[in-house]
Amino acid sequence: MNKKALCIMSGGMDSTLVAYIMRNRGYEIVALHFNYGQRTLQKELEAYRTICSDLNVAEKYEIDLDFFKTIGASALTDHTLSVPTEGIEPGVPITYVPFRNGIFLSIATAIAEKEGCSAIAIGVVEEDSSGYPDCRESFIRTFENAANLGTRETTNITIEMPLVHLKKSQIVQESIALKAPLHLTWSCYQNNDKACGVCDSCRLRLRGFEQAGIPDPIEYV
Repeated sequence: MNKKALCIMSGGMDSTLVAYIMRNRGYEIVALHFNYGQRTLQKELEAYRTICSDLNVAEKYEIDLDFFKTIGASALTDHTLSVPTEGIEPGVPITYVPFRNGIFLSIATAIAEKEGCSAIAIGVVEEDSSGYPDCRESFIRTFENAANLGTRETTNITIEMPLVHLKKSQIVQESIALKAPLHLTWSCYQNNDKACGVCDSCRLRLRGFEQAGIPDPIEYV
């Protein structure tokens, strides 16, 4: 039997690269995307579906999580809060969605167990991110232990995070090397047509391309 990896894919460049890394490692990809009321839901979903087609993914999931809007507390899901555009600042930003990766990984664990996946792959980046606490390697490793304690004895899942210590420029370079379709990816927190270029996610992305010496293939306002 082919080994399978459940890849949590947002449609962004980090999770897209992770899926191509896992395919390059010989895994059959099972794709998972979450619609959680984020501002750019439609654009991310479109990117995810297009990337899945490029990967020739046979099994893919799209899970709706409307309760994130009820919880609020994040500028990504609460439209009464503004997405910061003044530049990246120290600390946890208002775009942090409370415990999002923990919730995503819980659902991913259930699907991975059902699908017989030996790995869950997630595109967390610890050193060059917006400071989200649920992107830390220590958190992911602790969650991996809990996931295996809470599943069948025959289930043994490894959570792969191949980008966790990379810089954005390295992610760009690795994407080029693996021919990951960066032109299909979406990173902007604000817009559904052309990327704004000034939110934290756009700034990190643009800085990565600039440091890698490679032009970003998507359109900006």
